Amino acid sequence: MTTTFPDISINTDRLVLRALDEADAPALAEMMNDELVGAWTAVPQPYTETAARRWITEYAPAERAAGRGIDLAVTEFLTQRLVGIIQLAKTDWKVRSTEISYIVAPWARGEGYASEAALATAQWLFGDQKFERIELRTAADNTASQQVAQKIGCISEGVLRNACIARTRTEDGSWTELRTDFIVWGLLPEDLDGVADQMAEAGYSSYTDWS
Repeated sequence: MTTTFPDISINTDRLVLRALDEADAPALAEMMNDELVGAWTAVPQPYTETAARRWITEYAPAERAAGRGIDLAVTEFLTQRLVGIIQLAKTDWKVRSTEISYIVAPWARGEGYASEAALATAQWLFGDQKFERIELRTAADNTASQQVAQKIGCISEGVLRNACIARTRTEDGSWTELRTDFIVWGLLPEDLDGVADQMAEAGYSSYTDWS
């Protein structure tokens, strides 16, 4: 039984999802230092280029080799600029289930890139990798992430109370942690029926290919 993800490239009309490369380190560090990334993720703040290179050269390859998941750079097809990250983690190969998360650079928000990248990843997982479930967790107040989940067909399955640690800025500019809830979303193959067409009608890509 396959227990690791392949070295994959996923294409849409506007995006290319591919393995992280050392050349991505400066853009990755810049993206991870964004205020919203700091608030809604556990990414260390401030985030250095050294940390970005360590993620690219050590952490991401180790996660894939161990079968736990895969980290994909999301880039613009035309400019090759780093748009964001798609991460699959906590993969269960017997159940054929994995957890997805996504981060989008501040300059790329509002373009539908997160939904497009997440949908393309889901189509690849269900179609090529024969997965049966994708799980997504969003902080209770992270409405932008919740909107992405809804756009790609995820179903809200419940609330994990007090299970999430978010962060907020203090008056002196430092970060402080606060506890909130996780909303758990599930996506099954049949949940994608009609989603691509709906996104195409809204002006976002519905074409996906992988190699």
